[in-house]
Amino acid sequence: LPSEEALLCQQQQQQQAEELQALSFSHRRGLYDSQGRLMLKNLTLPELEEWCTAVGEDARRALQLWRWLYYDHNWVASLQDTVGRQNGFSQRFIDKAGGLASVDGGLLLEQVAAAKDGTTKLVFKLTEGEAAGGSVEAVLIPMLHRRGSRKHITLCVSSQLGCAMNCQFCYTGRMGLSGNLSTAQIIEQMVVACRVLAADPSAGASISNVVFMGMGEPLHNYEAVSAAVDIMCQPLGLHMSHNKVTVSTVGLVDVLERFAASSNVQLALSLHATTDEVRDWIVPVNRRHNLAALTAVLRQHYGAGNAAGRQVLVEYTMLSGVNDTLQDAQRLVQLLDGIQAKVNLIMFNPFQGTRFRPSAMEQVLAFRSVLIQAGRICTIRDSRGDDEMAACGQLGNPALSSKAAPILPPPPQFQHVLV
Repeated sequence: LPSEEALLCQQQQQQQAEELQALSFSHRRGLYDSQGRLMLKNLTLPELEEWCTAVGEDARRALQLWRWLYYDHNWVASLQDTVGRQNGFSQRFIDKAGGLASVDGGLLLEQVAAAKDGTTKLVFKLTEGEAAGGSVEAVLIPMLHRRGSRKHITLCVSSQLGCAMNCQFCYTGRMGLSGNLSTAQIIEQMVVACRVLAADPSAGASISNVVFMGMGEPLHNYEAVSAAVDIMCQPLGLHMSHNKVTVSTVGLVDVLERFAASSNVQLALSLHATTDEVRDWIVPVNRRHNLAALTAVLRQHYGAGNAAGRQVLVEYTMLSGVNDTLQDAQRLVQLLDGIQAKVNLIMFNPFQGTRFRPSAMEQVLAFRSVLIQAGRICTIRDSRGDDEMAACGQLGNPALSSKAAPILPPPPQFQHVLV
């Protein structure tokens, strides 16, 4: 028969398991690793405080963990790395935490590929979660400050392995969706990127902007992305400004409503067309959330003269003969009427097997001129990292996907402009 001490231990473990199930975040997916341990990088700071209390630690332990995980030049991969260092953990706590939790991010850096323009692609192997075994990519993009005196770096992170949106001109979209990333796997991309930059004396800068524009549709994995944004913007850790974090979406209207009502980070909308006919083809989610529904939400939350001064960045990939006419530019002006927005024209980055061609620069400039004359701020995004397939719309590898998305037939009038 079990001893009285063993029975007491079992009762304590059962009570602790019940307490953990009652935590406010326990409904989220992907919280635990394959060994049943809680992955702490899934938790916001208040959630980490909640967990510490549930396992019998002082809530202040959470801030100690937080600073070792995220504060500048800490970014520890193991609690053991803190032993003997100021404010490090005792072996007793490390042994206790080791059976309950992990500071692992659920992915491993496999490859670092540098393009000629200084853009760096980070390729990660997923070791945990519903997409375990696959590879996702993040990109470090160096930019010069407007005055040309200081470099800053934008980190582009992925939120899914592949993507379910099936945008016809996007390389990632050709993959289909293999799985969502957990909050920990999103955050680990940033933590590893911080380590990579810190280890490179020539980098000369730290991450100043984060954009959710890598693999996946961020609002299709909203719970994980929302928690990741909270972690990134926590002042005592990765301390990103809300103004320097941008979440991109193709326009999942129902989730966009939640995002706009609850988040104060920046929004980018991948629009890419000015008629429902064209958008139904090249951005098929438009068949569920059409342009009228999408612009209505934008007017509600990002209307001209809104009290918070909120503004949406409209992303528009220029596809020769498909969406780049002057009539398209005029329709875009009309679509954005009453919406506080600036427009970013994106040069299409071709990939093997694509049917689309990039617009000529002359056409891009003429398109831009229509918007500027209408009083819109309109920029042209440089193609960065395309020689290493690290540019916009080039991440991933459809050849490795078992869920390749279908190629959709174009409206008849566009057949002749395709490759």
